[in-house]
Amino acid sequence: MRLPPSPSTAHNHPLLQLLRRCADLPSLRQVHALLITTGLALHTFPLSRLLSAASRLSAAYSLSILDRITNPTVFLFNILISSATPHHPPELALSHYLRILASGRGLPAPLLFPNSFTYPSLFKLCRTYRLLDHGHAIHAHALKFLDPPFDHFVQSSLLCFYAITGRIDIVRILFDQIEDPDLACWNSVIDAYTRCDFVNKYIGITDTVGGNSAELSSEALSLFVKMLTCGVRPNEMTAVAVIIACANSGALYQGKWIHRYILKNGLKMNVFVATALIDMYSKCGCLDLAYQLFDKMPHRDILSYNAMIGGFAIHGHGHRALELFDKMKHEGLMPDNTTFVVTLCACSHVGLVEEGRRVFRSIKEDSGIDPKMEHYGCLVDLLGRSGQLEEALETVQSMPMKPNAVLWRSLLGAARVQVNLEIGEVALKNLLQLEPEISGNYVLLSNMYAASSRWDDASRVRQSMKDHGIDKVPGMSLVEIDGTIHEFLTGDRAHPNSMEIYYKLEEINGLLQEHGHRARTRTVMFDIEEEEKEDALSYHSERLAIAFALITMEPGIPIRITKNLRVCEDCHAITKLISVIYEREIIVRDRIRFHDFKDGACSCSDHW
Repeated sequence: MRLPPSPSTAHNHPLLQLLRRCADLPSLRQVHALLITTGLALHTFPLSRLLSAASRLSAAYSLSILDRITNPTVFLFNILISSATPHHPPELALSHYLRILASGRGLPAPLLFPNSFTYPSLFKLCRTYRLLDHGHAIHAHALKFLDPPFDHFVQSSLLCFYAITGRIDIVRILFDQIEDPDLACWNSVIDAYTRCDFVNKYIGITDTVGGNSAELSSEALSLFVKMLTCGVRPNEMTAVAVIIACANSGALYQGKWIHRYILKNGLKMNVFVATALIDMYSKCGCLDLAYQLFDKMPHRDILSYNAMIGGFAIHGHGHRALELFDKMKHEGLMPDNTTFVVTLCACSHVGLVEEGRRVFRSIKEDSGIDPKMEHYGCLVDLLGRSGQLEEALETVQSMPMKPNAVLWRSLLGAARVQVNLEIGEVALKNLLQLEPEISGNYVLLSNMYAASSRWDDASRVRQSMKDHGIDKVPGMSLVEIDGTIHEFLTGDRAHPNSMEIYYKLEEINGLLQEHGHRARTRTVMFDIEEEEKEDALSYHSERLAIAFALITMEPGIPIRITKNLRVCEDCHAITKLISVIYEREIIVRDRIRFHDFKDGACSCSDHW
């Protein structure tokens, strides 16, 4: 059948109202029959509503309708593509698109061309199902078939697609090309910066602060401010993305400002916003504020429990995490994969071996699911940290799936702490097969050799790094002063206050010696004189950050530092002493957990 122009009366015909209410295929067939007998099925708009309803209920039925149309328009194909996306596998929508491209095959030119209404649905499809290669190909097709600049809907959908890919450079180019970005565009670009920076999927296992973490999070915050100046009112989705950016970079001042903005401007404190704030306060070292928010939530879901348990975990409050884990189950909430991960991490950080074993067993016994790779990783980390390396190695070798790099790295780290070279070498051998380019793997083993004064072996590992073109990740620490984040690298002299910082370091080192401190140099990786080793330790990034904070911050204010590497043994010891000498609380978030130094002690009880 050929389709005549749709009469104006067809847009509000009572049968179209019936179509919207069709909940099953038999009722749809009845309405379809009425559309045929009234002649409405010969018009484009009623037919598009029929295809939309049919696609929602039965892909086969919608295809049977389409196959009876002699020359379907691109409008009808667009309806099928958009309708198929939320209800059917992605292959169906893609097959409709391919039929558009294949139209007129064998003729001098195609009968149909995709248009600006075709591509938003396709980009949404690729975003929803993470079809990155398909998305890139469809982007190329859009450049071929549409005249740039694209219209707003194509630009927005393309931006949303690239926001999930991690290509922040492309996202920013696309965003800057949009003349008047709407709220959805602002949310997408801010979320893209947050997503790119959010590498700490499992708290305590792979939680790191990358070299460009502060830059990415700072840009997300700058975009939020720019959005406000453009007169675009944020919503709760915006707030969550910005709060996550603050959490990633440890930007407590900005996080508190966002919290005040939410309360002042009437944004809803829904479960997503509250959970993001709990996570932010936990990761910025304000565990009490995080728990106050959690305790006041009228409704707590599994995500909010996970955030709070994770907060207790990284702050070393294992027993409180376990109490919350049990309370959650008593309230009828079923733990998910993340719940078990953060609870096991809480046990690992304080050496609760038996409790951790109980939680691990409950994955299968209580939840009826088989433990996954990340759960085995937590168990290996728990056993290794507690000195039970043989059992940890046995767990890795007997688990039902092939161990990944995270498990071998956990074992290697534990072997370094326990100075077990035999197991450390086994772990490194497997690690290098999986991640030959990761510098931290070499550094861990090199530290072990250095701690045992096996300088030839340490040099061999360092030479292997050079041979593979691998550079050690430099130590980097961030400290927030009056809302401004300052970054320090190990041995850094680029800061404008560098001279004052190094004078302060000299003062600190002198006072440390007066209090009996002797540098723990066993993990310094070079066979050099003891005095040179002490100098190498003195310029670690967190020491520069502490010195700067002591110069610039008012007495009594806690110093909060975010570090990209694990705190070394000597820095841990001297920070405890500094907290006594200067009567300051110093909160350090390293790549594993928080260390709250106060009155000469650390919250980790030297178990990290």
